[in-house]
Amino acid sequence: MKILVLNGPNLNLLGTREPDIYGTETLADIEAEVNTCAGQLGDDIEIEFRQSNSEAELITWIGEARGQYDGIIINPAALTHTSLGLADALKAVADAVPAVEVHLSNTHAREEIRHKSLTASACIGQLMGFQGFGYMLALRALVNKLST
Repeated sequence: MKILVLNGPNLNLLGTREPDIYGTETLADIEAEVNTCAGQLGDDIEIEFRQSNSEAELITWIGEARGQYDGIIINPAALTHTSLGLADALKAVADAVPAVEVHLSNTHAREEIRHKSLTASACIGQLMGFQGFGYMLALRALVNKLST
């Protein structure tokens, strides 16, 4: 089973970026934890971890996922609230590559503009508010869904 983990704008700054909101873990820390979790779930789970500040690059990666990956975990970051393109890309591959949306913070406890996710309806589920641990929850949920 191959899982693509996509991270959107500014997530490369984790660890130093507003730690009161996003925590002190770096994206590399989260990647290591996801890989450890994948190993605990089974020897056949492969993780590909990517980050981009470019909406176009994220859309391209999603479009290329069909036939290469079994599922996607995506933290679209601020693009969650603005990108119909990301939503459309996720919907375009949803039949073959289901996605789970994850957010480090609880977006509903933040500014009103962050309450609406344009990408959530293209995903099989959404996790938020658990900081880096949310990625492990998303991985477990996705593996469970793909295994049934």
